Amino acid sequence: MSYPDVRPRRLRRTAALRQLVAETRVAPAELVLPMFVREGLTEPRPIASMPGVVQHSRDSLRKAVAEAAAAGIGGVMLFGVPQQRDEIGSGGTDPNGILNVAIRDVVSEVGDSIVVMSDLCLDEFTSHGHCGVLAADGTVDNDATLDRYAEMAVAQAAAGTGVVGPSGMMDGQVGVIRRALDAAGYADVSILAYSAKYASALYGPFRDAVESALQGDRRTYQQDPPNLQEALREVELDVAEGADIVMVKPALPYLDVLAAVRAAVHVPVAAYQISGEYAMVEAAAANGWLDRERVILETLTSIRRAGAQIILTYWAIEAAGLLRRQY
Repeated sequence: MSYPDVRPRRLRRTAALRQLVAETRVAPAELVLPMFVREGLTEPRPIASMPGVVQHSRDSLRKAVAEAAAAGIGGVMLFGVPQQRDEIGSGGTDPNGILNVAIRDVVSEVGDSIVVMSDLCLDEFTSHGHCGVLAADGTVDNDATLDRYAEMAVAQAAAGTGVVGPSGMMDGQVGVIRRALDAAGYADVSILAYSAKYASALYGPFRDAVESALQGDRRTYQQDPPNLQEALREVELDVAEGADIVMVKPALPYLDVLAAVRAAVHVPVAAYQISGEYAMVEAAAANGWLDRERVILETLTSIRRAGAQIILTYWAIEAAGLLRRQY
C-alpha cells in the first residue's frame, strides 16, 4: 500500500504562505489601551516599573487618546490617580474628581471615534487601598460597597463614558450598576465586567502606577488562582445580571480559564494583559534575553487564540503598528 507524501511543512515555507493559512489573527480594533491620569501633573510622569508607560496629565491624556484613535485601536480604559484619598473613596463619585474630569476631557477630544471605557472601582480613591468600603472589623463590606459602585457608575456615565468596567469583584455588582444606570437614564452605557479577576501576584507595577495605599491583600474578594469552575459561575452570574462583556484578568497565566469562558457564554469576552505580564517582557527584552517585538505579537496571538475578542494591553498602539506590518 502506498501513502501520500504528507508534509505539513509545505505551508510554512514562506511568510506569505504562513499568513495565508493563519488560523488566528489579531486586529488593531480588538486592542484597548489602559491609561493613567494623575491629578495635579503638568506633564507626563514615567512609571519606573512599567517602562514606556506614564501617568498622564490632563493635557497629555487628551493628546495620547487622540493618538490612540488615529492608530486605529478599539478603545482606551481610563484609571484616575487622585491627590487626596479617604475611607470611602469620595473622589470616585465627585463630578470634579480626576477620573470623571478626565472622562469629560477625553470624550470632548475624540467623541465616538474610539470607545472610551472607565475603571469602576474604589481602590485608586480609598486611603486604605481596598476596592470597597471597610466594615468596623476591617473587612470589605460587600453591600455598602455596592452602593458606592452605583453612585460611581452614574457619575462616570454623566461624564460621558461609553463603557464602565467594574473591577472590584463584589457579589452582585453588575446587577446593582445596571439598575443604577438604567434608573438614571443611562441605559445605553455598557458594562464590561471583570468577571474572573484573580488574586494574582502580577499586579505590582499597576499598584505603582496608581500609587496604591494597599496594606495586605485582596484574597477575600478576588478569585483564588486554583479555581476554574468558580470563574465560570462568576461569569454566569454577571451575564445574568446584565454584563455586556465579560473579562478574564490576568491573561497569560489564565488562558485555560479564558478558553472555558469563551465556550460558556454568548457575549464578547475580553482579557487584560496586566502590568506584571508587560513588565516581565520589558525587563527580559532590556537584558537582551528575548526578541521583544516577536514576544509582544506572540503573547497577543495566544490570548486571541484562547478566545478573547478584546485585549487590554499596554502595547496596544505599538502592537497595532506591528500588526499592520505583519499583515
